[in-house]
Amino acid sequence: MALVRVDNLVKNFKEMKVIKGLDFELEAGKCVALIGANGAGKTTTLKMLAGLLDPTEGTIEFEGEEKVGDHRKLIGYLPQHPVFYEWMTAREFLEYVGKLSGLSVKEAKERTEELLELVGISDAKNRKIGKFSGGMKQRLGIAQAIIHRPKLIMLDEPVSALDPLGRREVLELLDKLKLEATVLFSTHILNDAEEVCESILFLHNGEIIESGTMEQFREKYQQSKIDLVFKGCAENFVEKFANNDDVISIKHEGNKASLYVRDLEAAKVSILNSAVDENWPLYKFEISSISLEEVFMKVVQK
Repeated sequence: MALVRVDNLVKNFKEMKVIKGLDFELEAGKCVALIGANGAGKTTTLKMLAGLLDPTEGTIEFEGEEKVGDHRKLIGYLPQHPVFYEWMTAREFLEYVGKLSGLSVKEAKERTEELLELVGISDAKNRKIGKFSGGMKQRLGIAQAIIHRPKLIMLDEPVSALDPLGRREVLELLDKLKLEATVLFSTHILNDAEEVCESILFLHNGEIIESGTMEQFREKYQQSKIDLVFKGCAENFVEKFANNDDVISIKHEGNKASLYVRDLEAAKVSILNSAVDENWPLYKFEISSISLEEVFMKVVQK
């Protein structure tokens, strides 16, 4: 069931059309990634969905709600650069936000304790926010976004500024959030979307150029690929594949090479035979599926 339907969404800034007629649906209980390069229009799209920007044209309709109205009670939103009162503790901040969201004092206290546990910072609830790490602040930001139990949670680039540990913490949390509500998050880090999302929207120059599940993309754009890792520079071995009729194209960097092939079985036998006969310093031979990054490049280049 579609929780949100977006129809012909357009946003102009003066004479510039930034968003160019978006049409998409968000299914209830799913995690959806809005993927695009910097400047593609991700933040503008999220701000229109959140009610922070008025569309120039088009409609945003929530299931069971009037087409025209204030939908903010249904939405939790975490901007790319959230701002906190750093002199507050995490507990004080969430209780404050809860009351601003219409919760009673008792409800705000209870919901605060519940969310501090959910996002994994209950041990730091009495610590000043100014002492929090980047990952902890993002967790707190997610908690404030869902304190009023929204149907749709929107996160703008939630892991882009985090170190690897903080990024891992937030990605694991996103997986839990699907139990609370529908999740829509924007990112230009494609591996993150591939890891936690069921559905993906590709945004390019203000337009949705492709949408679907990762399985659908792989089926549509699938190309057999063999990944090789050498001891030493892969470039020294690239010329060995240049005359192989089964190899369509080659990408290499450092000690790694990826071969895109027509006939996987024939290419596999040919490459392994060459590796044995010529005693290649081969550390790894792997048959892999196309990545989301490769799908995105194919879609953009269509």
